[in-house]
Amino acid sequence: MHSRQPARLDRVIPEELAEILQAEIMHGRLTPQSRLTEEEIALRYGVSRSPVREALRILQADGLVVRAARRGIWVAPLSLRDLDEIYSCRVSLEGLAAAQAAQSPNGSLKERLLQLLPAMRSAADKGDVEEFFARDIDGSSLIYQLSGNTTLNRLLRGLNKQAFRYRYFAYSRQSSIVNLSMTGTDEILRSIAAGEAEWARTLTEKLITSIWHEMRPVLSDTFGAG
Repeated sequence: MHSRQPARLDRVIPEELAEILQAEIMHGRLTPQSRLTEEEIALRYGVSRSPVREALRILQADGLVVRAARRGIWVAPLSLRDLDEIYSCRVSLEGLAAAQAAQSPNGSLKERLLQLLPAMRSAADKGDVEEFFARDIDGSSLIYQLSGNTTLNRLLRGLNKQAFRYRYFAYSRQSSIVNLSMTGTDEILRSIAAGEAEWARTLTEKLITSIWHEMRPVLSDTFGAG
């Protein structure tokens, strides 16, 4: 595991621990294919093995860790195959979310979307990947909320448990992808705020497809074509 020591937890439920470990995986602090053990996680966070065991089951169900008999548990690898599967789903689902968000009459949430843009631009200009990523996720969450589509929200939030890993990986390794995302996101959020549903869908599908294609060689150079 990474040497960075997190705060120890006095009490924790499995879902909370799963969220903490998910963030460690998403940001690459627990690297792809690194070995995980219940004992080490329990010691690292100062908790018993019972919540650790259940948290690992949650992460396995989300596709973030892999378990095999007699081989143990490890962080799920990143691969071109998984990237392609995830992003082929994201293109249409995110496009639909953007279109439905644009149709929402909720002006206050749309204003909050626009208020994210200066912080995103500042983070992109400073090369602060973690801050840019956090505000990018905030934007996605607001779009999902604006869409008002419970089923779509459930599908996207499940898919994004894996998709966010790839997005952060790409942002942290190639600044051109951050700049591409910033330009496209600016256009998308403004079109949603203006109520331009079909244009918001088109821009979203175009951006996600462009980022997907930009990410593939970055991922291939690091992990091969698996």
